Amino acid sequence: MMKKVLSAAIIGLDAKLVQVEIDVSHGLRSFIIVGLPDKAVEESKERIESAIKNSKLLSPHNRTFRTLVNLAPADLKKEGSLYDLPIALAFLLASSQTNFNTEDKMFLGELSLDGKLRKVKGALSFAILAKELGIKEIILPKQNAREASLIKDLKVIGVESLSEALAYLENKKVIEPVLSDELQTNNYSLPTEIDIGWVKGQEYAKRALEISAAGGHNLFFFGPPGGGKSLLAKSLPSILPQLTEEESLEVTKIYSVAGLLKDNENLISERPFRSPHHTLSEIALIGGGNPIRPGEMTLAHRGVLFLDEFPEFHRDALESLRQPIEDGKITVARAKNTFTFPSKFTLVAASNPCPCGFFRNPDKQCSCTNSQISMYKRKLSGPLMDRIDIFIEVPAVKYEKLTSDSSEKQSDSFRQRIKEARYIQKERFKESSSRFILLNSEMQLPEIKKYCEHGPESKDLLKKYVDSGKLSARGYHRVLKVARTIADLATSEVIQKEHIAEALMYRLRD
Repeated sequence: MMKKVLSAAIIGLDAKLVQVEIDVSHGLRSFIIVGLPDKAVEESKERIESAIKNSKLLSPHNRTFRTLVNLAPADLKKEGSLYDLPIALAFLLASSQTNFNTEDKMFLGELSLDGKLRKVKGALSFAILAKELGIKEIILPKQNAREASLIKDLKVIGVESLSEALAYLENKKVIEPVLSDELQTNNYSLPTEIDIGWVKGQEYAKRALEISAAGGHNLFFFGPPGGGKSLLAKSLPSILPQLTEEESLEVTKIYSVAGLLKDNENLISERPFRSPHHTLSEIALIGGGNPIRPGEMTLAHRGVLFLDEFPEFHRDALESLRQPIEDGKITVARAKNTFTFPSKFTLVAASNPCPCGFFRNPDKQCSCTNSQISMYKRKLSGPLMDRIDIFIEVPAVKYEKLTSDSSEKQSDSFRQRIKEARYIQKERFKESSSRFILLNSEMQLPEIKKYCEHGPESKDLLKKYVDSGKLSARGYHRVLKVARTIADLATSEVIQKEHIAEALMYRLRD
């Protein structure tokens, strides 16, 4: 007898429909899975047989069953253990051990040997696919149910075992759907929020951090060791506003596919803060592997990617930042497919001025040779540095500042100002129908021309810097975007000369 149930596969960050077809007949005992399965799918035969047996049902080994499973479409690679539940249910249907309606239902879940269900990756992507295809119900492990319930108007049933799934499908047990109003949120920034007030002195750097957070502008801290570069960067999550509902779904989908969501905690509301070590490979940064998975740039989507000891990263990894910074997405090409991952992140980089850290330090002599300093600086290419909006020197903190008692909380007031500036940007870009823009840093030439008008004095100032070669064409447009953010923080509709002057001050690093 032949039966069919619906499941899905993850391709990049999205899900594709998979039909699980099974034919069970009497003959020489065998259990064959076709349809381009990977090793984990091949091994599902043993898990399924044991799970069915321990659920007090007849497994394929109990009789002379010839079982053939086809995962269609056959040209789509099937990866992971999520097909255990649909294959097991299809086998029980085909062997006449159960009977239930499979119409408008999607199944997914990994089986343990005792028939219990284990969590799978990408439940939110599967739920989105089910909604798009008009599938009314999705049955999956209980640990994934809250995550899938983020999609409205979809019946989400969480089950703990194969036996419970059968009892529900045979109408022997009532399981209430998980509702989307039972949400819990997750914080994927820092374990303990660092208040920006903890940073002693460095008011100039704090101002730059505020502008970066308000407009999503890339930021580069440089200075001697111990000045507070890393602490400043790690205080950034404390001043960033929470994700909007649309942004939360984007980020949660990424973390779901990456397998980074915790059980029964589904909606990410805080902006991601990713701080990988400088030994990170290019693949780990941009995404890839087999099966392909999102990298650090995608995990930082709508949040912050902090690269400490910036020149110590591999050159290939650093150069791979260039296209995602410009486009807000990463395209990874493979022989049989091309994957696109979102990567709208704010880059925050930190570096010493030289290998020893004390180049041009008035209080401590630099021990590096000229060739060492030159080689250290050459690790950062001109095109990469041209994509950074704000350059800030973080000097050593003087004793008076270091021992001052001014450790009051400042993040709340910073966050409120940033929230107001972002609201101004959101209202402004409602009119822009060509692209989905939320922040000034995401503007392209049409938006810059429309929203970054400035007076004759400002134009004269910019002309001076462009004609002298201190600003490239890209740098010119980035200065205008930063100036637009400075004006928004000042609640000014028009970009004034002082806004341009401040943006230029942050841009010039020599």
